[in-house]
Amino acid sequence: MQLLTYILAYPLLWLISMLPHRLFYGFSDLMFVMLYYVLGYRKKVVRDNLKLTLPDKSAEELDQIQKDFYRHLCDLLLEMVKTMQLSEKDIKERYQIQNIEVVQEIEKEKSVLLLCSHYANWEWNVSVNNYIKSRGFAVYQKIGNIYFDKLIKKFRSKWNTTPIEQKNTVKTVIRNEQQNITGIYGMVSDQSPMASKAQYWSQFMGVKVPVFNGAEVLARKLDLAVVFLKVSKVKRGYYKAEFIPITRNGKSTKEHEITEQFLRLTEQQIMERPEHYLWTHRRWKHRDKAPAN
Repeated sequence: MQLLTYILAYPLLWLISMLPHRLFYGFSDLMFVMLYYVLGYRKKVVRDNLKLTLPDKSAEELDQIQKDFYRHLCDLLLEMVKTMQLSEKDIKERYQIQNIEVVQEIEKEKSVLLLCSHYANWEWNVSVNNYIKSRGFAVYQKIGNIYFDKLIKKFRSKWNTTPIEQKNTVKTVIRNEQQNITGIYGMVSDQSPMASKAQYWSQFMGVKVPVFNGAEVLARKLDLAVVFLKVSKVKRGYYKAEFIPITRNGKSTKEHEITEQFLRLTEQQIMERPEHYLWTHRRWKHRDKAPAN
């Protein structure tokens, strides 16, 4: 069944990726109408998340943010498909980097954990590898359909990036460090861990939730540098990236310092343009399970 689904879907995905940009984004507009007005995909989840985390916004403002989010979501989903046909020249035009020298300077000395959130177009972050000398790694979660999983890995392998499953991250980083292989490890770090396995809880967008702290544990254990990758949507199909150093020496940081800085930077990013965050995720689903102080 997985293979049949892939065989049926792949030709359509390929055709979409071949569309000229004007028709491509016209298709995204049609997809928005279907997703938002016809299917109502996760509209309650999105609205609940917005009301919970943006309590100062009026109902009218939340309506606009919600609609703009779905428009952006459709663009994002199709831009993932467009990656199939993007050349290095194309991606450098559409995903521009402001201060890559921040990473280039650090990589001369040590490996870097490059932390980002589900904001703007995180899938195109792999193009950072076009500008660095170190080996680039993209941490990802395996998806259920093995054929689509291979396709997603192919997307994320463009521009000499090596995808690594989330469960293999620690051993991969440790092995590389033991072999003196300098790496740049891209991690989307704003997911929601299982409440029962959470090692740390903190305020995120004004709500206490479990947060992943694996990047911090690695940075402090191996004395890695940590940089926040802030991506902004300039206009439709165009993004800019900025690198914000969190620490050059993980061992010198206090417990939870890296995690807290990442959360605060992510919050600032969301508040600037909330419609570009991934509101369909149930990020705050464990808020009622927070342990008592």
